[in-house]
Amino acid sequence: MNRVLVVHRDPVGVERLERLLLDHADLQVTLTGSMDRALEELGRSQPDLILLCLPLARTAGCDAVAVLRSVDAKLPVVVLSSTGGADETIQVIKAGAFDCLLEPVGDDDLLEVIAQGLEAGRLMRSPVAISQPATPTSGEAIIGRSKPIQEVSKAIGRVAPTDATVLIRGASGTGKELVARAIYQHSARVDGPFVVVNCVAIPETLLESELFGFERGAFTGAVQRRIGKVEQADGGTLFLDEIGDVPLPIQAKLLRLLEDRKIERIGGREPIPVDVRILAATNRDLEAAIESQRFRNDLFYRLSVVPIHLPPLAERTDDVPCLCDYFLERFALSLGVHNPGLADDAYAALKAHDWPGNVRELANLMEQCLIFSRGQRVDAATVQRLLQRTDEPPSDPFEAMDGELARGLRQAFAEGRTDLLDSVTSRVVRLTVAEALRSTGGNQSRAARLLGVSRPTLIAKIRKHGLGDPGP
Repeated sequence: MNRVLVVHRDPVGVERLERLLLDHADLQVTLTGSMDRALEELGRSQPDLILLCLPLARTAGCDAVAVLRSVDAKLPVVVLSSTGGADETIQVIKAGAFDCLLEPVGDDDLLEVIAQGLEAGRLMRSPVAISQPATPTSGEAIIGRSKPIQEVSKAIGRVAPTDATVLIRGASGTGKELVARAIYQHSARVDGPFVVVNCVAIPETLLESELFGFERGAFTGAVQRRIGKVEQADGGTLFLDEIGDVPLPIQAKLLRLLEDRKIERIGGREPIPVDVRILAATNRDLEAAIESQRFRNDLFYRLSVVPIHLPPLAERTDDVPCLCDYFLERFALSLGVHNPGLADDAYAALKAHDWPGNVRELANLMEQCLIFSRGQRVDAATVQRLLQRTDEPPSDPFEAMDGELARGLRQAFAEGRTDLLDSVTSRVVRLTVAEALRSTGGNQSRAARLLGVSRPTLIAKIRKHGLGDPGP
């Protein structure tokens, strides 16, 4: 369970936050009313995140953030301010806060930022080994002794101590984020933030403001200044995942960031200097995208100062046995089950597979093997049976639903309904969460992984959509 330390001097505000975090996010909460007490608590325990509520007596917000980060540079600090304005927001972000929210802030927005902060802290703290041997208890690792993966390890070792921009290329499932984290953790910026932006997961209309922030009044709904991910990463590393999917107008802004180390918020007039190292990753053919004018040629060369290519698993099948052993031990620990191991003929069958899903597919298969082996050593027949399930050409499971939904929308439009976007979105989210819980037998951690969200975010949605009591 994640632990959150709340620093708040207002008893009413403390009660509200404690109730919110305990009831909706499944967090272990420790409360304190001053910086002195907060530092004492840091000396006793290791919280996963600090929620710092301003104002505090005798301590400026930026000073408080700096003091907390001097104790633990990888500890995310989320600032919640009831009196501050734009200047305070900038100061606390520059002092190293993960994010700063100005009251009043909605419960869902606060819980989402806390979930993002917890995930950022996990990524910064989880070690990534780039040498052998690695064990499941030592954290994640880049596994393999084949020549291609050894070349990747050497490249990480050479580029990590520098500030060079790195472009990590490879098919989906090859481990591009793992390489980015290894570069960060072996760099001189390891005590700075590591901010991840999945460029394809954020709608195009929101990506620019997510990256660069905006000024108050820049557009409808911009009621306060917002600091973007680039400024949040100041002094650290920004990882742009799926960079090949970034729209051309935003590519121009990224080019200026790389050339001038400056950005402008949406609606802003003054350039803002930032000290950030850029790592990027893509599974796209960027040369083809340049040819079709969907990706800027100048941005490509700025990004690929040091290119690192991750080979598909089919090109390093000699690494399959050690990868299998690693994932079996790792999942046996997390699932709390016995690891029966693989028979010799199973290793041969796995090496013969072409692995279209790469290392991610292999990891999923090993988890299935543990679940379905029932304590028996996994043989080639079991492996082949499970591989046949995953190799079946997937049909579109939502095709029929799309037709029904379209008919329902046409009828609702004809009836003059005007609230359809919110109501349909809410219904789809509720159904998706309910089915994920049903598919996992109510296991919230596994359901969150299926949905691609953090566990606190899942619990917040369970509460919001009335899907029952998620428990303590």
